[in-house]
Amino acid sequence: MLLLMLLLLLLLLLLLLLVLLLLLLLLLLLLLLLLLLLLLQLQLLLLLLLLQLLLTLLLLLLLLLLLLLLLLLLLLLLLLLLLLLLLLLLLLLLLLLLLLLLLLLLLLLLLLLLLLIIIIIIIIILLLLLLLLLLLPLLLLLLLLLLLLLLLLQLIQLLQQLVLLLLLVVLVLLLHCYCYYNYS
Repeated sequence: MLLLMLLLLLLLLLLLLLVLLLLLLLLLLLLLLLLLLLLLQLQLLLLLLLLQLLLTLLLLLLLLLLLLLLLLLLLLLLLLLLLLLLLLLLLLLLLLLLLLLLLLLLLLLLLLLLLLIIIIIIIIILLLLLLLLLLLPLLLLLLLLLLLLLLLLQLIQLLQQLVLLLLLVVLVLLLHCYCYYNYS
């Protein structure tokens, strides 16, 4: 749309320049005619008419010059606006690129942090497994000692029962012997 407006303004400027050239040519012709009339010493009324026409043409020329300046100013203004819009678009694109780069950097930092946390968790799990593997022989040794202690306690109880049984047998034998000697 802006380009179309610029093209239209350029066409108008060209047309104004052409009209300006035509008016200049007419002005030159009138000046020549005025000079000829002066040379020929024609009537004063015709000279006044020519002077009035000359003034009118001068006014038209000034008006066209003012219009031309105005159109040039408008054209410059449109060009400046277009340049400003392009600069704003470029600035927005740069800001978007910067924001995208910041987001990518943040995502990369989050991924690195997540990877670091995963590595730390794996190291802790491996250390716990290593500690468990180191403590497992000690636990097995303690379990073996407990089993041996239980076995020893069972043996002591069994020996106590055997001693009691032997004492009981001895008592029975002694009682039997006593009874046998008494009745005999």
